[in-house]
Amino acid sequence: MNKLREKIEQYILRVEDHWNAISVEKQRLMTKVFFGVYVLITIIVIVNICVTKDQRSNTISINHIDGISKKPTEKGSKHNEIVNSSTKK
Repeated sequence: MNKLREKIEQYILRVEDHWNAISVEKQRLMTKVFFGVYVLITIIVIVNICVTKDQRSNTISINHIDGISKKPTEKGSKHNEIVNSSTKK
């Protein structure tokens, strides 16, 4: 666990050194671009949610559950005792 922490700390220090090596003007430009992309993605997600919400109907669809076995249960099975013990009779 300590090795992982040390590797993460070394990586963060390398990235921070690289960031500090960039000129202040480039740092500001990159920050503005990253923030602009973040705002654009946020707006797209909000619009997508509003559009899909308006298109959906407010009805709940209840369907039959497929995949339940039609085989009769075995009386002496340990698995059935565990499963049936929690069901209401």
